[in-house]
Amino acid sequence: MGISMPRIIQAKQILQRSLSNGIRTSTMDLPKGYFAVYVGEQEQEKKRFVVPVSLLSQLSFQDLLHQAEEEYGYDHPMGGLTIPCSEHIFYDLATSLGAL
Repeated sequence: MGISMPRIIQAKQILQRSLSNGIRTSTMDLPKGYFAVYVGEQEQEKKRFVVPVSLLSQLSFQDLLHQAEEEYGYDHPMGGLTIPCSEHIFYDLATSLGAL
């Protein structure tokens, strides 16, 4: 089973656009090779997760990025990448992919 390079490139472009449009998260609190995402369905209930960039190559995470693009465009209200799903679903996905 091969990795679809166009989907990985597209996922990286979505991440770059979303981060360039908002207030950047301080890179001092992020280890190299990681990025922050804000997860939650309600604006006041967003939780920050720090995940490895290797998650960008996972199809299930790319699907979440597409959902975020549809909901927020490239203007993410938290200043970083915001994923519009429940914290529980994201946590289950990230742990199953070995990201948390």
